[in-house]
Amino acid sequence: MEPAANRQQSSVAEGAGLGADVRSTIARLYRRFRSERPEGTLGDTALEVLSRLQKNGPQTLTQLSAHDRVAPASMSQSVNRLTSAGYAIRTPDPHDRRKVLFSCTPEGAELALAARAQRNGWLDARLQSLSCEDQAAIARACALLGAVADS
Repeated sequence: MEPAANRQQSSVAEGAGLGADVRSTIARLYRRFRSERPEGTLGDTALEVLSRLQKNGPQTLTQLSAHDRVAPASMSQSVNRLTSAGYAIRTPDPHDRRKVLFSCTPEGAELALAARAQRNGWLDARLQSLSCEDQAAIARACALLGAVADS
C-alpha cells in the first residue's frame, strides 16, 4: 500500500489539489466504515436515519430529507424499511395533525447505539496507534472539516 504522504504529493503534483485529496480520503474512510457494519443489519442510509432519530428524537419526513439533502420520496423508502423492520414508528405530530413524526423504537435505539459503538471502536483502535502529534493533527483537521461542512 502506498504511504499517504506519497499519495498526497503525487495528487498535488498532478494538479488534483487539496480538495480532491480531502474528498478522496473521506470517501475511502466512509467505504471502510460501511465495511465495518455488522452483517445482516440495515443498509447505510437506513442506519444513518435510525441513528439520527435515536440521537435527535422524533422528526418529520421533511426534516429527515432536508438533513440528507434528498427528495422526500427517497427518504420515504428508508423510513418505510425502518418501520416495517420494527426499528421506527410513525406517530401524528401533536402540534400539526397533518404531519407524521418518525421515532426510534427501543429495538431501533439499541441497533443504532450498537452500530455506532462498533464503528467508533474500530476507528478509536486505529487512532490510538498513532502518535500524540498525529492524533492532535487529526483533531484539528476534524474541527476545520466540520466548519467546512457547516458552511
